[in-house]
Amino acid sequence: MPDLPALGMIATPIVLAAIATEWWAVRKGRINGRYCAKDALTSLTMGAGNILINSTLAFLSFWVLTLAAKVQVLDLGLSVTAAAGAFLVHDFLYYWKHRIGHRARWFWAEHVTHHSSEHYNLTTALRQPWTGPLTGLLLTGGPMVVLGFPVSLVLGASTAHLAYQLWIHTEAIGKLPGPVEAVFVTPSHHRVHHATNPEYLDTNFGGTLIVWDRLFGTFMPEEAEEATRYGIVTPLETHNPVIVAYHGFAGLFADFRRDGLRPHRWAMRALNPPGWCPDGRHQRSEEIKAGWCAGHTGYENTGNRIIEDSAPEAFRVAAE
Repeated sequence: MPDLPALGMIATPIVLAAIATEWWAVRKGRINGRYCAKDALTSLTMGAGNILINSTLAFLSFWVLTLAAKVQVLDLGLSVTAAAGAFLVHDFLYYWKHRIGHRARWFWAEHVTHHSSEHYNLTTALRQPWTGPLTGLLLTGGPMVVLGFPVSLVLGASTAHLAYQLWIHTEAIGKLPGPVEAVFVTPSHHRVHHATNPEYLDTNFGGTLIVWDRLFGTFMPEEAEEATRYGIVTPLETHNPVIVAYHGFAGLFADFRRDGLRPHRWAMRALNPPGWCPDGRHQRSEEIKAGWCAGHTGYENTGNRIIEDSAPEAFRVAAE
């Protein structure tokens, strides 16, 4: 999910009303889901802080976009076709930005904030980092402006993407009709993305369209018989918003300190996936998945996907 822009303040009453409705329905047992007051309050605080920081530093966003506009390759202008193109290009770039955010520890140190909740509801969508607006802008909006999209279309595509993200953070909606699940990111897809189940790690990076995951081998369907566990591999176990916001960077810099004055090792830590270790005893998602597969006969690890082999159904169920 991209950084919350200043426009988020306009949508705040609508978002809060949706959260209140979901919270009430969960408490009444009318829909699936879980709410913890402290956890939800932390997420709301993170969202408010994100809006405040990004709004205060909005001038940096416009400054970067202005610089990018000076080196535009094309002039795509304002049209329905250009708007559709901006939507697709933004979603494509977001997929790769999001994927990098999970596969390079420097970027994960920021993005881990969003994954830190062990609950999955509409408030989770608001659990956003407090590191300012430039990270997302540099990797998505900047290239789009250089390519030739007007700033207004870039901001429009980002806002549409942001609005879409809220409703997929819920357990209340099950799987949708096949054509929808085939093209768009749905709550089912995004639950998998937020899960800490070993077989689900580092999958379903799409923002609005799930087609990128299907094309680039990172798609994983939600299994009905699998109980989904949310959060991060090593639970944070705190509701302190400052710790939630900066624990990723604190951990990374603590490792830098232990390394001593070894900039090359710092670079390796920052650019390699979370769990990378200089002595080779890695605990990346690859190792976690491999360990899970080793304990679940009838499965094999293929890239980012874990698939069943031809083991008999009864044996497969017993293994799970």
